[in-house]
Amino acid sequence: MSTTIAILGGVGLFLLGMSVMTSGLKALAGTQLRTTLSRAAATPLSGAFWGAFVTLIVQSSSATTMTTIGLVSAGLLTFTQGLGLVFGANVGTTGTGWLIALIGVRVSLTSAALPMIFVGALVMLLGRGRLSAAGASLAGFALVLFGLTTLQQGMGGMAEQLHPENFPTVSGPGVSFASSVMGVLALVALGLVMTAVMQSSTAAIAVTLSAHFAGAIGLDQSCALIIGQNIGTATSSALAAIGASSTAKRLALAYILFKLIAALIALALFPFTIPLVNRLSASFDGVTLLAAYHTAYNVIGVAVLLPLIDRFTHFVTRLLPERRSHLTQCLDPAALMTPLAAEEAVRRTVARALGAICGSVGEALAAKGHGTPARAGKASASVADASAALGQAREFISESSGPPESDEEQDRLTSTLHALDEASRLADFTGENPAFGAVASAPEDARAAQLCAQVMRSAVLIADEVGALPSTSREAASAVVLDQETEVTADGASIEHAMLRLEQSAEALRELQPAHRKATLGSVAGGATSADEAMARVDAVRRLEALARYTGLAMAHLLGRQ
Repeated sequence: MSTTIAILGGVGLFLLGMSVMTSGLKALAGTQLRTTLSRAAATPLSGAFWGAFVTLIVQSSSATTMTTIGLVSAGLLTFTQGLGLVFGANVGTTGTGWLIALIGVRVSLTSAALPMIFVGALVMLLGRGRLSAAGASLAGFALVLFGLTTLQQGMGGMAEQLHPENFPTVSGPGVSFASSVMGVLALVALGLVMTAVMQSSTAAIAVTLSAHFAGAIGLDQSCALIIGQNIGTATSSALAAIGASSTAKRLALAYILFKLIAALIALALFPFTIPLVNRLSASFDGVTLLAAYHTAYNVIGVAVLLPLIDRFTHFVTRLLPERRSHLTQCLDPAALMTPLAAEEAVRRTVARALGAICGSVGEALAAKGHGTPARAGKASASVADASAALGQAREFISESSGPPESDEEQDRLTSTLHALDEASRLADFTGENPAFGAVASAPEDARAAQLCAQVMRSAVLIADEVGALPSTSREAASAVVLDQETEVTADGASIEHAMLRLEQSAEALRELQPAHRKATLGSVAGGATSADEAMARVDAVRRLEALARYTGLAMAHLLGRQ
């Protein structure tokens, strides 16, 4: 009974220590975690490297994965780049196994761990900011060491009752192929159940390494357990994906498929790997070999899938297509955990809503140019959808986990909120005036409509570029005609050009309005126009100028301009 209590207590202390240490390390990393991930994933290979490195530092593949989901959802990373980070996180999380193999099961650090727990807890409670996070990291690390020592003591007692013969045989003289396969599969299933129950592959592997160090289980049997324990981590991802966003579901599915493919590779190589491991056991101790096997297992899986990542991503995307509205696709709850991702998600949503509104207005004005009434038509539905999306964006940013930590992020958030406010005004104004007034066919009126249409076309190009996800094809925005002579491509220069044309057109419309008003109202005295018609024409141009003004303000803030 005391042996069981020691084992359970050791596992519990280990899990508690990992949780406290991970929370402290994440807080200690601060914005550097998301900044590093968002900048380091330029290619799947670099993403895998940095995903492994960051996971090794913060000691949590879940932290890396959740941050990645937020960055992908907000459009800061493509799904392919995010997948590279997740692949790397699987390699980085094996670093804990090396900590257990090199320190945890070899040295009793109880006398050192207890003072470390006291000091770390004291600093965590009395300190603030990074100092408190450092204290939590120290206390968590000491709890891990104390838990491993307790676990090792329990395993020492269990080794007196359990022996390798008590577990299924997987290799050795006289073992048939069928018996070997059944034994391996049984241990894989046992390892899977261990991880599913503990909800931590690291804790399950710690139990396996401690059991082997105590002599309770053989080296080949431990390898089979590790395969199952790696698969078992996918169960937590599957549970977390229930009711989650499509981005989270895709990454969870990709994670599960990765684990299954890596396991199949490991099982296929098992007959060749075990003889090699047994030969190496003459030069290296078994616990170190198990840690190396755990790392190699994941590295091989990444090495196989990384060159095929584009096809793998396409396959996962086809299995789980995006079902949310294009306008609100970026408003993923996972992005709320990262202020930078939450701000970017709102910014892209505002851009897409502005693109829908300006595109609707532009279509209506183009219809007027072809002799049809200048009514929004199907634009009314687009404006209503855009207005609803802006409302969701306001609610979304209100639920963000906290304020930005850097001045640059604060300025960017302020600009995004200004753009959200101006876009909401534009949506309300457009929704209240679906006919845009009675635009007459007189030269001055037609000129006003043409200038407003130019503003809308320029705005659509800017909105399409800002709102596009990195993986989104931008062919639709790559040839937006700003006027009859000018055609630009969707890059940084074209955005500046489009903004310049927008400002020029809005300024020309603003200058046109007083002269148009004076001439139109003056025509009433000469009998050329009735008072009602003149008032309607003046009101129509005033509304067009207001549309251009609201659009210009929204786009300026969207691009971070004052």
